[in-house]
Amino acid sequence: MKQALLRVGGKPTERFQQRSKRLTLEEYLKYDDRTDSQYELVAGELVAMPPESPKNVQISLFLLVNFLKFVPVNRLSNKVEIVVAGSRATTRIPDLVVLTDELATALEGAMRSTITLDMPPPALVVEVVSPGKANEDRDYRYKRSEYAARGIAEYWIVDPQINAVTVLILVDGFYEETRFTGNIAIASTIFPELQLTAEQVLNAGESNISNTQTISVPE
Repeated sequence: MKQALLRVGGKPTERFQQRSKRLTLEEYLKYDDRTDSQYELVAGELVAMPPESPKNVQISLFLLVNFLKFVPVNRLSNKVEIVVAGSRATTRIPDLVVLTDELATALEGAMRSTITLDMPPPALVVEVVSPGKANEDRDYRYKRSEYAARGIAEYWIVDPQINAVTVLILVDGFYEETRFTGNIAIASTIFPELQLTAEQVLNAGESNISNTQTISVPE
């Protein structure tokens, strides 16, 4: 997922001139700059999230459609945020999240789609890696340790830059990883009956486009 750090020092934009301290989780959850901008909170600092590339969005939607074959729509989200650390408040907004039944129930009626530390962890999260060393480190290093500490059973890293899907399974508090490429079928403990290859995911089903009906929009 592509992100960009908002500058607080130097020449900040007007709405950030009064904000020099790190935010607590409570302050972040109440924060509103009256724009449509989306942020994560990383160790108390606001991090702006630019729009995803069309390719990344396509991959996320392709996985969502395929996961819907096994779970109801209320068990999937591409908007929910996860609180992953408490002492230095950090939240993450994965590209796709699979909720457990217990977690879906806990979120019912909530005013904000935030999985707090007192809620059960998701069953599975997916991150689609954007180009750049910072994005690579974020998804492969930082989020790996954060999601493991949060107790998330399965973490997928879909990386179009290296044409691979890495599936990490939580075992005794640590992730054990398997990397899938080409026509190798992806093995998932959450979706054992899933029949997708890494190539299908990375191409987001583009090979099937010729078999779909073209939709025309009237002028």
